[in-house]
Parts: sequence; structure tokens; C-alpha cells
Amino acid sequence: MEKYIGTKTIEAEPMTRGDYNKYRGWTIPADENPDDEGYLVKYSDGYISWSPKKQFEEAYKISGEMSFGHAIEIMKKGGRVQRSGWNGKNQYIELASNISYINADGYTVNAEHEAIGNKAIAFVGTSGVQLGWLASQADMLSEDWQTID
Repeated sequence: MEKYIGTKTIEAEPMTRGDYNKYRGWTIPADENPDDEGYLVKYSDGYISWSPKKQFEEAYKISGEMSFGHAIEIMKKGGRVQRSGWNGKNQYIELASNISYINADGYTVNAEHEAIGNKAIAFVGTSGVQLGWLASQADMLSEDWQTID
């Protein structure tokens, strides 16, 4: 079998296996423990499921406790992220694409790069937008990244 690593945004709340079965209107099978701890999970398409606590907590981080790697994956999917420790209000980063500029000769140049295409991380702050934002060591190693609407 192949190994897979996933990143997605979900909604969830703690719920035992027994409470999940009651929530769904199901009778719990005799070979399942109703006291098993876990989570009710709602996916972006509305699909509802239940996940055991250990597996859920290995796979998901609550927004505000994410790694920089999670933040990058969320940006690639169109999301905006920020560190909860950033002191500026309404600062965030997002993925910018279709980047172009006007050179000294007055020509519009599309910023196409062989390895990354036409994309860059944009820092959006109170002074405007900074393209090509670079994360510090502290940013890359922090576990306080969060999504914003």
C-alpha cells in the first residue's frame, strides 16, 4: 500500500462512539464500546463521520496550533493564515499568483519561474502588500499558525 499525508479543513467536536450513534439514530453494534472517546467530524461538503480520539488527534490540529507546513498547505488551497503571536492587527499571508510587473522599459513582465511558476507568498499588513515574504526561523518552527476568514 502507498502512504498518504492529508491536509484539509474540517469542523469537529468531542463525542463518544455511543453519543455519535445516538446522534445518527443508529443502534450501536454489540462489538463496539459506546464509551470510546472520539470526535464528530464535519467535512467541507457536509459529510459527517466519527473518528477515534487517537487517530483524530494524530491527523488534525486546531487552528491556532498549526505548524508552518500546515499553513503552507492551507495557502496552496486558497486560504489565509497568520501567527497568533503577530502583534499587528489584520496581518496575514496568502499565496499570490498571476504576478506581473512593469520593467524600466515600460514593458509588462509576467513573473514566471521554472520551479514555482507564477506564485509567491504575499504578506498583507497595515502598510500594504509585500510580495515574496520570507518566513523567519521562528515563523517556520512555531506551532501557533491559524486560519483566518
